[in-house]
Amino acid sequence: MRSLRDSWRLAVGTLTVLPVPPPLHVDRAVAGPAMLLAPLAALPLALLPLLAHLAHVALGMPPLLATALGVAGLALGSRGLHLDGLADTVDGLAASTDRERALSVMRRGDVGPLGAAAVALVLLVQAAAWSALVTSRTGTALAVVAVLGSRHTLAWTCGPSFPAARPGGLGATVAGSVPRSWAGLGAGGLWVIGGLVLTLGAGGPSWHAWVATGAVVTVAVLAALGLSRRARRRLGGTTGDVLGAAVEIGLAAALTVAACLG
Repeated sequence: MRSLRDSWRLAVGTLTVLPVPPPLHVDRAVAGPAMLLAPLAALPLALLPLLAHLAHVALGMPPLLATALGVAGLALGSRGLHLDGLADTVDGLAASTDRERALSVMRRGDVGPLGAAAVALVLLVQAAAWSALVTSRTGTALAVVAVLGSRHTLAWTCGPSFPAARPGGLGATVAGSVPRSWAGLGAGGLWVIGGLVLTLGAGGPSWHAWVATGAVVTVAVLAALGLSRRARRRLGGTTGDVLGAAVEIGLAAALTVAACLG
Protein backbone atom coordinates (compact mmCIF):
# COMPACT_ATOMS: atom_id res chain seq x y z
CA MET A 1 0.00 0.00 0.00
CA ARG A 2 2.85 2.40 0.75
CA SER A 3 4.36 1.71 -2.65
CA LEU A 4 1.03 2.35 -4.36
CA ARG A 5 0.62 5.58 -2.42
CA ASP A 6 4.05 6.70 -3.57
CA SER A 7 3.13 5.79 -7.15
CA TRP A 8 -0.01 7.90 -6.93
CA ARG A 9 1.89 10.84 -5.47
CA LEU A 10 4.54 10.55 -8.17
CA ALA A 11 1.92 10.48 -10.95
CA VAL A 12 -0.09 13.42 -9.64
CA GLY A 13 2.91 15.50 -8.60
CA THR A 14 4.72 14.98 -11.90
CA LEU A 15 1.87 15.23 -14.38
CA THR A 16 -0.30 17.93 -12.80
CA VAL A 17 -0.05 21.10 -10.75
CA LEU A 18 -2.19 19.61 -8.00
CA PRO A 19 -0.40 19.85 -4.64
CA VAL A 20 0.43 16.44 -3.18
CA PRO A 21 3.06 15.32 -0.68
CA PRO A 22 6.20 14.03 -2.39
CA PRO A 23 6.63 10.25 -2.56
CA LEU A 24 8.70 8.85 0.28
CA HIS A 25 10.60 6.58 -2.07
CA VAL A 26 11.01 6.49 -5.86
CA ASP A 27 12.31 3.45 -7.69
CA ARG A 28 11.20 1.36 -10.65
CA ALA A 29 8.63 -0.47 -8.53
CA VAL A 30 7.03 2.91 -7.81
CA ALA A 31 7.60 4.42 -11.25
CA GLY A 32 5.89 1.69 -13.27
CA PRO A 33 2.51 1.90 -11.51
CA ALA A 34 2.80 5.72 -11.55
CA MET A 35 2.93 5.74 -15.35
CA LEU A 36 0.02 3.32 -15.47
CA LEU A 37 -1.97 5.63 -13.18
CA ALA A 38 -1.30 8.65 -15.41
CA PRO A 39 -4.85 8.85 -16.87
CA LEU A 40 -6.39 8.80 -13.38
CA ALA A 41 -3.91 11.40 -12.15
CA ALA A 42 -4.83 13.63 -15.09
CA LEU A 43 -8.57 13.18 -14.63
CA PRO A 44 -9.07 16.78 -13.41
CA LEU A 45 -7.45 17.98 -16.65
CA ALA A 46 -9.82 15.76 -18.64
CA LEU A 47 -12.71 17.86 -17.31
CA LEU A 48 -11.49 20.84 -19.35
CA PRO A 49 -13.33 19.71 -22.53
CA LEU A 50 -16.54 19.61 -20.49
CA LEU A 51 -15.89 23.13 -19.20
CA ALA A 52 -15.18 24.32 -22.75
CA HIS A 53 -18.46 22.77 -23.93
CA LEU A 54 -20.38 24.46 -21.12
CA ALA A 55 -18.73 27.80 -21.92
CA HIS A 56 -19.84 27.44 -25.54
CA VAL A 57 -23.38 26.27 -24.81
CA ALA A 58 -24.22 28.27 -21.69
CA LEU A 59 -22.21 31.44 -22.27
CA GLY A 60 -22.27 31.56 -26.07
CA MET A 61 -18.48 31.57 -26.24
CA PRO A 62 -17.17 30.96 -29.78
CA PRO A 63 -15.91 27.36 -30.16
CA LEU A 64 -12.36 28.36 -31.09
CA LEU A 65 -12.06 30.66 -28.07
CA ALA A 66 -13.45 28.00 -25.74
CA THR A 67 -10.99 25.42 -27.04
CA ALA A 68 -8.06 27.83 -26.98
CA LEU A 69 -8.76 28.40 -23.30
CA GLY A 70 -9.04 24.64 -22.84
CA VAL A 71 -5.68 24.02 -24.50
CA ALA A 72 -4.15 26.75 -22.35
CA GLY A 73 -5.68 25.09 -19.29
CA LEU A 74 -4.09 21.77 -20.22
CA ALA A 75 -0.71 23.44 -20.57
CA LEU A 76 -1.03 25.24 -17.24
CA GLY A 77 -2.45 22.16 -15.53
CA SER A 78 0.64 20.17 -16.47
CA ARG A 79 3.06 23.06 -15.78
CA GLY A 80 3.98 23.07 -19.47
CA LEU A 81 6.02 19.93 -18.80
CA HIS A 82 4.95 18.06 -21.93
CA LEU A 83 5.28 21.09 -24.20
CA ASP A 84 8.78 21.70 -22.87
CA GLY A 85 9.60 18.08 -23.65
CA LEU A 86 8.20 18.47 -27.16
CA ALA A 87 10.36 21.52 -27.87
CA ASP A 88 13.53 19.93 -26.46
CA THR A 89 12.93 16.64 -28.29
CA VAL A 90 12.42 18.29 -31.68
CA ASP A 91 15.49 20.49 -31.19
CA GLY A 92 17.58 17.49 -30.14
CA LEU A 93 16.48 15.22 -32.97
CA ALA A 94 17.07 17.98 -35.51
CA ALA A 95 20.39 19.14 -34.09
CA SER A 96 22.76 16.45 -35.28
CA THR A 97 23.12 12.82 -36.27
CA ASP A 98 25.50 12.42 -33.34
CA ARG A 99 23.77 10.92 -30.31
CA GLU A 100 25.76 12.79 -27.67
CA ARG A 101 25.29 16.08 -29.50
CA ALA A 102 21.53 15.55 -29.67
CA LEU A 103 21.31 14.68 -25.97
CA SER A 104 23.40 17.74 -25.11
CA VAL A 105 21.01 20.01 -27.01
CA MET A 106 18.06 18.46 -25.18
CA ARG A 107 19.72 18.93 -21.79
CA ARG A 108 20.36 22.65 -22.35
CA GLY A 109 16.65 23.44 -22.18
CA ASP A 110 16.70 26.55 -24.39
CA VAL A 111 14.19 26.45 -27.24
CA GLY A 112 15.38 26.73 -30.82
CA PRO A 113 13.32 27.76 -33.87
CA LEU A 114 12.35 24.18 -34.74
CA GLY A 115 11.26 23.43 -31.19
CA ALA A 116 9.18 26.62 -31.07
CA ALA A 117 7.62 25.81 -34.44
CA ALA A 118 6.78 22.27 -33.30
CA VAL A 119 5.03 23.55 -30.17
CA ALA A 120 3.07 26.13 -32.17
CA LEU A 121 1.99 23.62 -34.83
CA VAL A 122 0.99 20.93 -32.33
CA LEU A 123 -1.05 23.43 -30.29
CA LEU A 124 -2.68 24.67 -33.49
CA VAL A 125 -3.71 21.13 -34.46
CA GLN A 126 -5.01 20.44 -30.96
CA ALA A 127 -7.07 23.64 -30.86
CA ALA A 128 -8.44 23.21 -34.38
CA ALA A 129 -9.49 19.60 -33.79
CA TRP A 130 -10.92 20.37 -30.35
CA SER A 131 -12.98 23.28 -31.73
CA ALA A 132 -14.75 20.81 -34.02
CA LEU A 133 -15.71 18.72 -30.98
CA VAL A 134 -16.76 21.30 -28.43
CA THR A 135 -20.18 22.05 -29.97
CA SER A 136 -21.70 18.63 -29.22
CA ARG A 137 -21.95 16.28 -26.25
CA THR A 138 -20.55 13.40 -28.27
CA GLY A 139 -17.62 15.47 -29.46
CA THR A 140 -16.94 16.69 -25.93
CA ALA A 141 -16.93 13.11 -24.63
CA LEU A 142 -14.45 12.16 -27.36
CA ALA A 143 -12.23 15.08 -26.34
CA VAL A 144 -12.27 13.77 -22.75
CA VAL A 145 -11.21 10.34 -24.03
CA ALA A 146 -8.44 11.97 -26.11
CA VAL A 147 -6.98 13.73 -23.05
CA LEU A 148 -7.04 10.53 -21.02
CA GLY A 149 -5.66 8.52 -23.94
CA SER A 150 -2.74 10.91 -24.37
CA ARG A 151 -1.72 10.33 -20.76
CA HIS A 152 -2.18 6.59 -21.14
CA THR A 153 0.55 6.64 -23.80
CA LEU A 154 3.07 6.84 -20.96
CA ALA A 155 2.30 3.23 -20.06
CA TRP A 156 3.43 2.18 -23.55
CA THR A 157 6.37 4.53 -24.02
CA CYS A 158 7.75 3.38 -20.65
CA GLY A 159 7.59 -0.25 -21.78
CA PRO A 160 10.49 -2.71 -21.99
CA SER A 161 11.25 -1.71 -25.61
CA PHE A 162 12.42 1.74 -24.52
CA PRO A 163 15.53 1.81 -22.33
CA ALA A 164 16.90 5.02 -20.88
CA ALA A 165 18.96 7.09 -23.30
CA ARG A 166 21.12 8.38 -20.44
CA PRO A 167 21.54 7.66 -16.74
CA GLY A 168 19.92 9.80 -14.11
CA GLY A 169 16.69 11.76 -13.95
CA LEU A 170 13.07 10.70 -13.89
CA GLY A 171 13.27 9.47 -17.49
CA ALA A 172 15.85 6.85 -16.51
CA THR A 173 13.71 5.78 -13.55
CA VAL A 174 10.52 5.21 -15.55
CA ALA A 175 12.14 3.86 -18.75
CA GLY A 176 11.22 0.22 -19.28
CA SER A 177 9.27 0.10 -16.01
CA VAL A 178 5.82 -0.85 -17.35
CA PRO A 179 5.27 -4.44 -18.55
CA ARG A 180 3.33 -4.75 -21.79
CA SER A 181 0.63 -6.75 -20.05
CA TRP A 182 0.02 -3.85 -17.66
CA ALA A 183 -0.18 -1.40 -20.55
CA GLY A 184 -2.63 -3.68 -22.34
CA LEU A 185 -4.84 -3.94 -19.26
CA GLY A 186 -4.72 -0.17 -18.89
CA ALA A 187 -5.78 0.27 -22.51
CA GLY A 188 -8.67 -2.13 -22.00
CA GLY A 189 -9.82 -0.32 -18.89
CA LEU A 190 -9.59 3.05 -20.61
CA TRP A 191 -11.56 1.71 -23.58
CA VAL A 192 -14.37 0.50 -21.30
CA ILE A 193 -14.49 3.71 -19.27
CA GLY A 194 -14.21 5.87 -22.39
CA GLY A 195 -16.94 3.89 -24.13
CA LEU A 196 -19.25 4.44 -21.16
CA VAL A 197 -18.42 8.17 -21.07
CA LEU A 198 -19.11 8.48 -24.78
CA THR A 199 -22.34 6.50 -24.48
CA LEU A 200 -23.53 8.91 -21.80
CA GLY A 201 -22.45 11.84 -23.95
CA ALA A 202 -24.40 10.48 -26.90
CA GLY A 203 -27.47 10.02 -24.73
CA GLY A 204 -27.77 6.27 -25.26
CA PRO A 205 -25.96 3.07 -26.26
CA SER A 206 -24.31 3.02 -29.66
CA TRP A 207 -21.72 0.86 -31.40
CA HIS A 208 -20.19 4.10 -32.66
CA ALA A 209 -19.26 5.03 -29.08
CA TRP A 210 -17.14 1.91 -28.62
CA VAL A 211 -15.53 2.06 -32.07
CA ALA A 212 -14.72 5.76 -31.72
CA THR A 213 -13.27 5.30 -28.24
CA GLY A 214 -11.06 2.45 -29.38
CA ALA A 215 -9.88 4.44 -32.40
CA VAL A 216 -9.01 7.54 -30.36
CA VAL A 217 -7.04 5.61 -27.73
CA THR A 218 -5.30 3.44 -30.35
CA VAL A 219 -4.20 6.38 -32.48
CA ALA A 220 -2.86 8.23 -29.43
CA VAL A 221 -0.76 5.20 -28.51
CA LEU A 222 0.47 4.59 -32.06
CA ALA A 223 1.51 8.24 -32.51
CA ALA A 224 3.38 8.23 -29.20
CA LEU A 225 5.08 4.93 -30.01
CA GLY A 226 6.13 6.25 -33.41
CA LEU A 227 7.88 9.22 -31.86
CA SER A 228 9.46 7.07 -29.13
CA ARG A 229 10.82 4.61 -31.67
CA ARG A 230 12.32 7.46 -33.66
CA ALA A 231 13.97 8.74 -30.49
CA ARG A 232 15.24 5.26 -29.64
CA ARG A 233 16.95 4.97 -33.03
CA ARG A 234 18.55 8.39 -32.74
CA LEU A 235 19.24 8.60 -29.01
CA GLY A 236 19.57 4.98 -28.00
CA GLY A 237 16.50 5.12 -25.79
CA THR A 238 14.02 7.48 -24.19
CA THR A 239 14.23 10.51 -21.89
CA GLY A 240 11.77 12.53 -19.86
CA ASP A 241 11.60 15.03 -22.72
CA VAL A 242 10.68 12.29 -25.20
CA LEU A 243 7.92 11.07 -22.90
CA GLY A 244 6.47 14.57 -22.66
CA ALA A 245 6.67 15.02 -26.41
CA ALA A 246 4.88 11.69 -26.90
CA VAL A 247 2.00 12.89 -24.72
CA GLU A 248 1.55 16.05 -26.81
CA ILE A 249 1.84 14.23 -30.15
CA GLY A 250 -0.54 11.56 -28.89
CA LEU A 251 -3.07 14.21 -27.86
CA ALA A 252 -2.89 15.97 -31.23
CA ALA A 253 -3.38 12.68 -33.08
CA ALA A 254 -6.22 11.58 -30.79
CA LEU A 255 -8.09 14.88 -31.13
CA THR A 256 -7.66 14.80 -34.90
CA VAL A 257 -9.23 11.34 -35.14
CA ALA A 258 -11.92 12.36 -32.68
CA ALA A 259 -12.80 15.37 -34.84
CA CYS A 260 -13.18 13.07 -37.85
CA LEU A 261 -15.38 10.62 -35.93
CA GLY A 262 -17.32 13.03 -33.77
